[in-house]
Amino acid sequence: MRNVNVIRAILAAVAGISAALIAYSVAYVRGDVGGVMHYLRARGALRRLEASGAPADALQAARQALRDLGQQVGDPGAAAQWWPAEVLVGLLVAALIWAVFTRQLRTGPRPDIQERMALRLAHRLGGRFTLGDLERISPLSAEQARAVTARLLEQGRLSRSGDTYELVTRPAGAPTP
Repeated sequence: MRNVNVIRAILAAVAGISAALIAYSVAYVRGDVGGVMHYLRARGALRRLEASGAPADALQAARQALRDLGQQVGDPGAAAQWWPAEVLVGLLVAALIWAVFTRQLRTGPRPDIQERMALRLAHRLGGRFTLGDLERISPLSAEQARAVTARLLEQGRLSRSGDTYELVTRPAGAPTP
């Protein structure tokens, strides 16, 4: 359980930091994605100009125009002014990720998923399997495997003969007991 908490904490931290950086980026360009795209196109044009072997004065003018455009698009002051909101967005995302995974751990494994896992294994093994097969091939523990097979036996989806469980096949459209 300790390893799960470490992984969950790392995942929440990464998601939170990523969200905070995205919020910082949005504040840095004041939400002007079009301006960012214009800057990127101008930077690509400058690189093509450099690759073509243009004269030095044309390159210098293009670099100055790119710097000016960068000053218009980016606003480090706005990004710095909004840092509390950016950090808050990151913390909210991290808390959301933490809560989602905590809820999943608290509710435990869902029985319907375990039943589908056992039925799929049975289909892969030709309709017959043992408890040992289920424990060995699936991620279910011995206790979970016994509980799943007991539920499937109750539902009439499996039959048992000795140690072997077998899928119960019904004609299409037949009601389940």
